[in-house]
Amino acid sequence: MIRSCTPTIFPRTMPVVFLFFMVSCAPVISKQVREQVRPEVTFTEVFNDPQRYKGQMIIVSGIVIKTENTEEGTLIQVLQRPPGFRGKPKDVDETGGRFLALDSRYLDATVFTEGRAVTIAGKVQGKRVLPLGETEYTYPLIYVKELYLWPAERNPYPPNPSWHIGFGFGHFY
Repeated sequence: MIRSCTPTIFPRTMPVVFLFFMVSCAPVISKQVREQVRPEVTFTEVFNDPQRYKGQMIIVSGIVIKTENTEEGTLIQVLQRPPGFRGKPKDVDETGGRFLALDSRYLDATVFTEGRAVTIAGKVQGKRVLPLGETEYTYPLIYVKELYLWPAERNPYPPNPSWHIGFGFGHFY
């Protein structure tokens, strides 16, 4: 008699599949921190008047512009983007502006590179005015309580070598 394993394997693997599904849907910021956030306070409000929201816990997502290690910690300049699934910044041409995230830890600038997606929970510390090109820019300053660096995304399309061939002679540039 031939016995099939399929009916017994499926029920045994269900808890593992369910657990994996639940973990993959969990927010990246802890429940304890999320409970401190007032959902009615938007990034736009904080951006427009950071002094008014000083001490307020906020969760913001965005794209790293620049990372710099300083005496006070790691200062990350971020371009805010609206949050999507699990708080990951959406890949859209929409932003509420730039902000600074100050983390007391040393974070390696070769990991927190330009273009990486982050979700940051922290307390608004006020503002900093820094040069941006030929002008001065007012950044809301957020002291990091929790930070999640999203995995780097790989380009699903490998580079096409024919794009680099010059004048049909087969030279790569």
